Amino acid sequence: MLEKWIKEAKHTVVFTGAGMSTESGLPDFRSSSGGMWKEKDPSRIASADALNNNVNEFIEFYRDRVLGVKEYGPHKGHYILAEWEKQGKVMSIITQNVDGFHQKAGSRQVAELHGTLQHLHCQSCGRSYDSEGYIHQDYHCSCGGILRPSVVLFGETLPEDAFQFALSESRKADLFIVLGSSLSVTPANQFPVIAKECGAKVVIINKEPTDMDYIADEVIHDRPVGEVLAEVAL
Repeated sequence: MLEKWIKEAKHTVVFTGAGMSTESGLPDFRSSSGGMWKEKDPSRIASADALNNNVNEFIEFYRDRVLGVKEYGPHKGHYILAEWEKQGKVMSIITQNVDGFHQKAGSRQVAELHGTLQHLHCQSCGRSYDSEGYIHQDYHCSCGGILRPSVVLFGETLPEDAFQFALSESRKADLFIVLGSSLSVTPANQFPVIAKECGAKVVIINKEPTDMDYIADEVIHDRPVGEVLAEVAL
């Protein structure tokens, strides 16, 4: 059905979560069994408070994350979505991921709800830098301010532009495809609900069942995202 629906849809929106990134080799930092949070309290380290009051530990943690992202790259699923965008089959991507792999694969209409590890910005003046600076242990802006990853920290709100774009796209969608997300994080997990309420068909492809499976028109579990997308011949 997925292949048929994509061919028929006028406005397909894709929503991606951690499962999309783990297929590239990145660890799921939220995983309780082996994620990066296993021995660290995210609300303490990856927070605005840590940036202001415990900057050395904050930088050490995020330098490791930046190094991890630089070590990996897009997988076939990312490239398939980028090609579908070029063909007009996918209109936009809403992602919870901060790796920037969608853009590296060639996707252009991407709402990064939680920001990106591909860029840094100065906490003081806002100037933007490439995250290569962290690799070279360059942690300060030319103004003297601290450079931080351009991600949403605990205690911060989602970027307004990305949120509004995602909201608008969810309302426009006639097909909404969830790829590799447990749909457990709010408010991001409301986008498929909004799409459904506006008349879209909803497809959820995730390794494990999600709390939102009941709204889906089709659910696919226990299969890699890239493998499923590769089988859809468009």
